[in-house]
Amino acid sequence: MPDAGSRDRLRPIRNVVSSSWLYPFKGIWYFCANREYWPLWGRRLIPLTVTSVVILGILFTFTYLPQVAFLAIFHGHLAWFNAVFLVLGEAQVVIALLFEALLVDETLVNVFDATLIKEGLIELVSPSRILDHDAPNTVKMLGKPTSSAVYSPFSFRQIAEFVLFLPLNLIPLAGTPAFLVLTGARAGPLHHWRYFKLRGLNKKERNSEIRTRRGKYTWFGTIALLLQLVPIASMFFLLTTACGSALWVVKLEEQKHLTAEGPTLDEENPPEYTDDPM
Repeated sequence: MPDAGSRDRLRPIRNVVSSSWLYPFKGIWYFCANREYWPLWGRRLIPLTVTSVVILGILFTFTYLPQVAFLAIFHGHLAWFNAVFLVLGEAQVVIALLFEALLVDETLVNVFDATLIKEGLIELVSPSRILDHDAPNTVKMLGKPTSSAVYSPFSFRQIAEFVLFLPLNLIPLAGTPAFLVLTGARAGPLHHWRYFKLRGLNKKERNSEIRTRRGKYTWFGTIALLLQLVPIASMFFLLTTACGSALWVVKLEEQKHLTAEGPTLDEENPPEYTDDPM
């Protein structure tokens, strides 16, 4: 069971600001600062990272220059820069399909759940999986889920929109930012799919929450997508983004409890009675 002291040491960084776009970056720091997460990275994602490097190498070798030549018709010298995003986007589609087949989602669930437990939200996780309360750290506490455990559901619609939006990169200057924001808007809420399931929300309740945080999810998803487009490190950032997503959940739960409690009087120590009007 994690000790309160370790949570207190990390809480100042987590609470610096609550802007949603910063949580993917907070996740990087948090993941690196907690050694118990590191085996999750080495166990499965290092081999997959090597695979992603091979995919990127093949795509850049055989498709980059032809796409530069095509983009040069519209973008001129910017074609060399914009073709990079185009190839990275194409690689992301291939890698996403491959990693879904290799069950990386299980590792993301473990990172997400371990972060919630480490930050004191064990009651949110415990109904959905077996926990070893005598384990030395939060990662080793995690036993088998007692119900379906999915971090982010595989979405053919998301992949299709990703492919359809790729041509936006043909538009000079504004095309690439528009591509990132539009795809980020779709991807953002999916990072809280596990959170919605842990709370038992139905589709209507889930959509209602997404609408109330639509802008925040768009910013979170955009930054998460940018990190996943970084060559070689993309799969590491996929893991750290799950950590950042859980840290955002911790902040949302804190805000929800504060709102529910509201201003209350100190019943154990009420103010001293006085009939002096002055």
